[in-house]
Amino acid sequence: MAVSDPTLEVEFDLLRTGARFVIGCDEVGRGALAGPLAVGFAAVDASVLSMPAGLRDSKMLSEPRRKLLAPLAVAWATYSAVGLASAAEVDELGIIACLGLAGKRALAELYRQGVDVAGSIVLLDGSDDWLNKALATPLNVVTRIKADRDCGSVAAASVIAKVHRDRLMIAAHDDAPGYGWASNKGYGSAAHLSAINVLGPTPLHRKSWLKISA
Repeated sequence: MAVSDPTLEVEFDLLRTGARFVIGCDEVGRGALAGPLAVGFAAVDASVLSMPAGLRDSKMLSEPRRKLLAPLAVAWATYSAVGLASAAEVDELGIIACLGLAGKRALAELYRQGVDVAGSIVLLDGSDDWLNKALATPLNVVTRIKADRDCGSVAAASVIAKVHRDRLMIAAHDDAPGYGWASNKGYGSAAHLSAINVLGPTPLHRKSWLKISA
């Protein structure tokens, strides 16, 4: 069944409620065995123009298409940011807490860029508001299942975060080529799992997730 392209209908509905920005939010790397967890934000206001052609959820795009679209998404969004939580932080705090931690770091970057975060609405992919769980002062968060598929700002956040994280894993591959991170990006491919068993874990591995002695 064909999947329709994302639109800005939800964003404009939310902006009409008086929000300064709608900040699309998506996470990348949640299921990886190695590398950071990344949370991307793409903020849009009422002046936003048509989305870049072909923009959609990063999971629905090939790697070359994502790399092509990421800078277009950054240029299209009024503001954008990516926050990270390290593998060590995932081991220490757990994945849900680290979603919030990475989200807080991305929000701080948006604030530094001049975004009125408190006067905006965060459009969060999924059904769980993990972001407000990490904040001392709650924000106006709207959760929406399949927002990465249906909402342009969230699709942009997804692509921006995915390409940012992929670049980090490709760079890490140069230092530890035996794990195949340039291709698997830290996810649990057969070759990656085999390499862990042979070579052992690295500081980039989420040791609490591995079924071997760290």
